[in-house]
Amino acid sequence: MTLYTNLADLLGERIEQGLYRPGDRLPSVRALSQEHGVSLSTVQQAYRHLEDRGLALPKAKSGYFVPPGRDKPALPKVSRAPQRPVEVSQWDQVLEQIAPQPRADFVQLGRGRPDIDSPTLKPLLRALSRLSRKQDLHTLTYGSIYGDQRLREQVARLTLDSGCQLSADEIVITTGCHEALSAAIRAICQPGDIVAVDSPSFHGVMQALKGFGMKALELPTDPLTGISLEALELALEQWPIKAIQLTPNCNNPLGYIMPEANKRALLALAQRHDVAIIEDDVYGELAFHYPRPRTIKSYDDDGRVLLCSSFSKTLAPGFRVGWIAPGRYLNQVLHMKYMGTGATAQLPQLALAEYIEGGYYEPHLRRMRGQYARNLEQMSDWVRRYFPQSVRVSRPQGSFMLWVEMPEGFDSQRLNRELAAHKIQIAPGSIFSAAGKYRNCLRMNYASRPSPTIESAVRQVGETVAVMLAELPPPRD
Repeated sequence: MTLYTNLADLLGERIEQGLYRPGDRLPSVRALSQEHGVSLSTVQQAYRHLEDRGLALPKAKSGYFVPPGRDKPALPKVSRAPQRPVEVSQWDQVLEQIAPQPRADFVQLGRGRPDIDSPTLKPLLRALSRLSRKQDLHTLTYGSIYGDQRLREQVARLTLDSGCQLSADEIVITTGCHEALSAAIRAICQPGDIVAVDSPSFHGVMQALKGFGMKALELPTDPLTGISLEALELALEQWPIKAIQLTPNCNNPLGYIMPEANKRALLALAQRHDVAIIEDDVYGELAFHYPRPRTIKSYDDDGRVLLCSSFSKTLAPGFRVGWIAPGRYLNQVLHMKYMGTGATAQLPQLALAEYIEGGYYEPHLRRMRGQYARNLEQMSDWVRRYFPQSVRVSRPQGSFMLWVEMPEGFDSQRLNRELAAHKIQIAPGSIFSAAGKYRNCLRMNYASRPSPTIESAVRQVGETVAVMLAELPPPRD
């Protein structure tokens, strides 16, 4: 990471935290140069970077200012405390969301897909093509159930940035992060067991619990800091919880990054109650600030954390390559993988290993982090402009998902049906809950570069939300 991007990230955080309000003059180039011990040109580059992100506005002979009209909507409410573990529902709604082949004439605001149009992906496609042309029989074999050795070595190296000290022998390649999570759950839990989850939570995990006959205990979750540790402690004392599953870094769908102190405290709770932690870090490398946040796994000294991730969100989902570092549960996870898919396809593994070894992965990540940060600013601006003022909006610290909460009584499933006539799709909030909560919420994707088509779609969503809210009866006193 360069000096100017570090400085830009620091200033951006201060603006986001409200230390500089809309209309405030930002520190002068010379003052920042002296304060941080960097050159004037470095500060100027940092300000240009902030200008690209919509966080700084230059004024001739006056310096840089926080743009006006940057007052943010309120944050989503903290989810309610759990009453009891529940059996997972919502499969029909999830299937409706994922089953159809994405149509080219639809604006897909609901899919959890990264931008796959970046030129930094071209070396990956070239590697795949080159390996295919070689007609090497090695690419047509089953391969090891652990996965390709070269790729596991590269994954181990990449995890250093998250604070981990892993060897290739501690990593198993999976068919996407979804298989990693599923294998982790089955390795630890039996039908009827209880898994504590953040709420709202990734619908893929919810449906895995449903399919395995397990129950979910949804924990109150703050949109900036993650699950309530107090609620988790009470739940661990009250219920026979077998595992805690959460996405602490660039959470899906809220976008928060759990503070490091909370991660350590959560691990201490799990150790005290002898509970496993299934950590989904699939978005961790897309945090807007650098260095990237640490994983809970990086603090793990007794192997109870199963760290799951993939290249589906950082590169492209079509490769279907993920991985898991299962700690003390390695043998159980290998058994579950053998029962599921067996060995993961060789060809995409070899292409990914070549791509990372060639030094292409880190530049791609830098490009996408910057793009997603700028896209978030644009999407947030459109939501402020086109949605009713009564909505509450998340403040993602990474990745490419925005969570929007409407007043109680709103029906985002009906919203999706109304939007289909305009060839637009969002993700209704109810699929992110085991019990179908968050019907008044929706998730939108801002990965693709802003365009008039996307702006028009967001405007249509906002206008439809306004019409539907106007139809709601007034709230009772």
